[in-house]
Amino acid sequence: MSYYVIYRTDEEERPVGIFVMDAGPGHAVLWDHRARAWAYDPELVVRFLDDYRNADRYKNVSRAAVELVAEAVTGDGKLPDESSFRAMFRDGQQQ
Repeated sequence: MSYYVIYRTDEEERPVGIFVMDAGPGHAVLWDHRARAWAYDPELVVRFLDDYRNADRYKNVSRAAVELVAEAVTGDGKLPDESSFRAMFRDGQQQ
């Protein structure tokens, strides 16, 4: 699994988003601020990461690094474990 921390600007002052990907099968979830939940949206994640204008607005980081910013981004502080992310991938793919 790959973890990405998203920033509003290239200055990396405050993280504003998280993406979690399993690129092999093409799965990705992101933290949806409006729904206050994880959302399966691989197309949006890939579109964001592939856009050259966003190259300075995200960092590919370790799970440990994402755990440190999860509270600031999600508001609840707990990053789901990898088996939970795999379940989100399965559920999202079935929709």
